[in-house]
Amino acid sequence: MNPQKSPEITVQTLLALRKEEDAVRLITERLRVKEMGPADHIRTKHEVKMFIESGTASEAEKLLSQAAQRHVTGLRLSSNIAQKRGQQLSQ
Repeated sequence: MNPQKSPEITVQTLLALRKEEDAVRLITERLRVKEMGPADHIRTKHEVKMFIESGTASEAEKLLSQAAQRHVTGLRLSSNIAQKRGQQLSQ
C-alpha cells in the first residue's frame, strides 16, 4: 500500500468517526482537506461539523462526494496553472 495515499473512507467509517472525541480533526484528516484550496478547506470543514451534528448516512454520503469533487477540481486547477506557467516561460 502506498503511504502517500490514504485508504478509501466510507460512509460507515464517517459514522463511526463522528462519535470520537476529536471527530472534526479526524474526519478532515481522512478527507485530506489540507490538500484542497483555502475556500474548499473551510467549506468542507463546516460541512463536517454539520455532519457530526446530524449524523445521518445521507449526510455522510453527500460529504464524501463533495470532498472528492473538490479534490478533482483542485487537481484540474493546479494542472491548468502549471500549464499556463510553462507556456509563459517558453515565450
